[in-house]
Amino acid sequence: MTHVKQTAIHQKNSSYPYLILALVAFGVFIAADDLTVISTMLPQMIFDFQIPLPAGLDDASWIVSSYLITHVVAMPLLGRISDVYGRRFIFIACMAIFAIGSLMVAQAQSLNFLIFSRVVQALGGGGVVPVAMAVIGDIFPVGRRAFAMGLLGAVDTLGWIIGPLYGAFWVRYFTWQWQFYINIPVSLIAIVAAWFLLRGLSAQTQSRVVAIDWAGALFLSITLALINIGLATSGGQVAAGPVFDFSAGTTTIPTWQKTLPYFVGGGLALLVFIWLERRVTNPLIDLHMFRARNFTFACLINFVVGFVLIIAMVGVPLFVNAVLAEGTTVDEFLKAAAVDSGQILSALTGAMAVLSIVGGWLCTRFGYRWPTTAGLLSIGIGFFLMNTWSPTVTFSQMAFHLMIAGIGFGLVIAPIGTAVINAVQPEMRGIASGMVVILRLMGMSVGLSSLTAWGLYRFEILSLPYSVAQIGQHIGPITAQILNETFFASSVFAILTIGLALILRAETSNS
Repeated sequence: MTHVKQTAIHQKNSSYPYLILALVAFGVFIAADDLTVISTMLPQMIFDFQIPLPAGLDDASWIVSSYLITHVVAMPLLGRISDVYGRRFIFIACMAIFAIGSLMVAQAQSLNFLIFSRVVQALGGGGVVPVAMAVIGDIFPVGRRAFAMGLLGAVDTLGWIIGPLYGAFWVRYFTWQWQFYINIPVSLIAIVAAWFLLRGLSAQTQSRVVAIDWAGALFLSITLALINIGLATSGGQVAAGPVFDFSAGTTTIPTWQKTLPYFVGGGLALLVFIWLERRVTNPLIDLHMFRARNFTFACLINFVVGFVLIIAMVGVPLFVNAVLAEGTTVDEFLKAAAVDSGQILSALTGAMAVLSIVGGWLCTRFGYRWPTTAGLLSIGIGFFLMNTWSPTVTFSQMAFHLMIAGIGFGLVIAPIGTAVINAVQPEMRGIASGMVVILRLMGMSVGLSSLTAWGLYRFEILSLPYSVAQIGQHIGPITAQILNETFFASSVFAILTIGLALILRAETSNS
């Protein structure tokens, strides 16, 4: 299939640039909300679909993982298609697919159909993010692009924050299905608005014909899917595919044996993808993009940011549950832990949302290098302080340390996204935007699996001195020590990444 290549996609003289920004940010908010909204709905879903516990918990976890993996796989393909077929067409298509997937989720009567419906929903939601970032590159000139990217980052983070609270609202007062029903009219509003506001971004010239690299898209999708399934499996979930058991059922299957085939398969698919991309006329990903210093280093920085971010998002609730939560019954214990974790984490995510706007403004004034450096330094300081948490730490101290880390995450968002967009040619902005977001999500996947593997390894060692009867009394201090180690390692990673930030060049002349 072919289509005319876009060479006249700019609309920097648009009379409504911020209205267009509001539109695409609206789509990003909806997709971000559905990334986290499921967290507070999952217990009710497990009950409604009669999933046995604990045996069925691994199967239920794919309600979440299927969305995340598809989200990652969809980004590069739909980002690239938007480069060829126009932002308006793909944005509208993504919102339509998201609405259809939401309807399917609400109507699901079985776990398998629910998981499939989440895949459809994520296919639309995953495409919205790179398209929105590319639209910012199309309608804003270089001098105003970073501030707009900061606003988009703030909205994205806000969606993450509101998701769990929004899900709890529907479960508490209505049913979880209504969360997905409400996505349908909301998506239709976005579609109608996009039809009019994004019309100028459909402009094409008749310079030459471009073919979508479907073979490259296939092998990149296989690569991302297999690697993410391998990471999820190494983090303790049941593999979505076959389990390779060579033990004849006589021993417990080691984790490496479950995950290695997925990583090997993903690596082989990646090699085939690279081989294809070097030989096709119009590749899905122009590998020459990686010769641009800002593109490569910004993607690497975003990988580290994702890695460190998930350590906080998962580590803080673990610390609260295992070390600080109180209650006379299990129900009281769980409710108190959930409320405390949400309130403490809001210091991190709230600071991220506010400082992403500040980071965009600073990037406009000082370029990419110094806001990114300041952000990574703040992340490192925040996690170093988190390394001191003990059973006597107060919630206010935890919130203050998380706020410092959140300030750093917020400062990094806009400079990194803007550096990527400005480093490539206009016709590659969609795929470039998808790649930088993918690297952050891949970093989160690697961080989550690393936290799980390190936690299990260290727990076995630290629990050796205690008997089965004694171990319950020492769970809190052991968990605190393990998480302190991961917080310290995260601090070191963030500080070391400053070296990449200092290599970033000043803004390019791409516009």
